[in-house]
Formats: sequence, structure tokens, C-alpha cells
Amino acid sequence: MSGSACIRTLIVDDESLARERLRNMLATDPAIQIIGECSNGQDAIEAIQALSPDLVFLDVEMPGIDGFAVAQQLKLEPETQKIPVIFITARTAAKDVIQGIQAGARSYITKPFQLKDVLEKVKRAIGE
Repeated sequence: MSGSACIRTLIVDDESLARERLRNMLATDPAIQIIGECSNGQDAIEAIQALSPDLVFLDVEMPGIDGFAVAQQLKLEPETQKIPVIFITARTAAKDVIQGIQAGARSYITKPFQLKDVLEKVKRAIGE
């Protein structure tokens, strides 16, 4: 990424291996700072409100509050509605992509994700 600003990033996924894989990929870019990780939707909402990240990677399928519901909640709050969200999903159906965009996602990556795709989606989400 260009510029000296740090992209404060939150990772939300109920699968610890998926969080670890994404964390390791993002660590290859010094402009990205991981400020937290959550394993469920409720913790994600609380962390986003407390930490005000610049970017959120958000799993779609989680127990309890899913990623769509988290994204919808973010849109309701003035202080969180502009935070870019990249959905993490194994789903590839067009209806799921449309639902994600309607929920407020800037982009999405499908599991298993690749480094090039992840970094490209970050650039797109933050407007580089």
C-alpha cells in the first residue's frame, strides 16, 4: 500500500484458522495494523464501536449474529456506517454477494483466500 498512514484492521471470523491465515497474509503489508480479532458477531459490534477500525474483515457465517446482521448494525450508527467492510465467505452464489453489498460490504473474498486477492481487496476498500 502507498502512503504512511496505517490501516487499522479488525478481523472477525468464527474459525480460528481462518483468522490466523488472514492475519498472516495482512502482516506482509507494513501499512496494515491488526488492532483486534473477534470470533462472533456480538463481540465484533462491541469491538468496532470501541476501536473504530479503518477496515473490517467480516465472516458471513457465524453462530448467533451473522456477518450480514453485523454489517446492517454498522449502517445504523453514524460513527460506524462509513467503516469499509470486506466480507469473508465460502459462499459464491450471486444472491449472497448481492445481500452482502446491500448490507454495506465494499467487497468480499472467498475462502480459501489468496494473498494477492486479499491485498487487492484492501486497496479497493480503502480507495487506493
